Amino acid sequence: MANTAHLIYIVSGGAGTSGEQVVNTVLAQFPDNDVSVAIEGNIRLVSQIEKVVNEARECNGIIVHTLVDSMLRNTLLRLTREQGVIEVDLMGPLIERLSAMLGRAPLGRPGLYRELRKEYFDRVSAMDFAMSHDDGQSPEDWPKADVLIIGVSRTGKTPLCVYLSVLGLKAANCPIIAGVPMPEELYQMEQSRVVGLSIDPDRLLAIRSRRMEHIGSTAKTGYTDPGVIDEDMAEARRVFSKGGFFVVNMTERTIEAGADEIIKRVGRI
Repeated sequence: MANTAHLIYIVSGGAGTSGEQVVNTVLAQFPDNDVSVAIEGNIRLVSQIEKVVNEARECNGIIVHTLVDSMLRNTLLRLTREQGVIEVDLMGPLIERLSAMLGRAPLGRPGLYRELRKEYFDRVSAMDFAMSHDDGQSPEDWPKADVLIIGVSRTGKTPLCVYLSVLGLKAANCPIIAGVPMPEELYQMEQSRVVGLSIDPDRLLAIRSRRMEHIGSTAKTGYTDPGVIDEDMAEARRVFSKGGFFVVNMTERTIEAGADEIIKRVGRI
């Protein structure tokens, strides 16, 4: 990192999200730039400030900061001035103007905005988790999930995960396919946080057939072959039984109703 020609350090008492968004918005005005962005978040100590200022000086970088702690902000301002490091204060001037206008001192507590809007940020985080852990992706992250949903194709795994994520639950899903071993991480999960989906084979055949029509495919494949569907369902039953997993039958259930059953099982955040 020290050898990078153009480097911007985002220094924040919180996660650095605000500073990152501003910097990336500005960088978008300079297409094909060779600027790297490093986030130095959760700054609480003077030693952390000293470290990032030294790094910025060594690589001729710029520091963009959103510190609300006046002591840390003043320390950063002093050190950058002494060491000739360019800094951009995104928070200080506005805090000072508002303090003068309102006639009172700011709280100076890092991460307060995120703390006040925790429910919103939890939902955003859960939705991002669902999208990045769809269809068996990143099984090494499954222990971080509130629920892992497994089942054969077209039983509603992805819609359920999206719906649950809007409610703030981190949901991942993984397909069950006959002849394809399930990831070992599945059986390392806490049993109560894994939910299997079952469905009537005839109902599944109808859903898969409509799916093929929707995408304009007329070719005959195992996807809509009753024999293959029976094999998939048998494999799903073996997986459910092996893990002792709770199973929700989606044959006559809407996504909302299925989600309610899952929430009863794993609880709500």
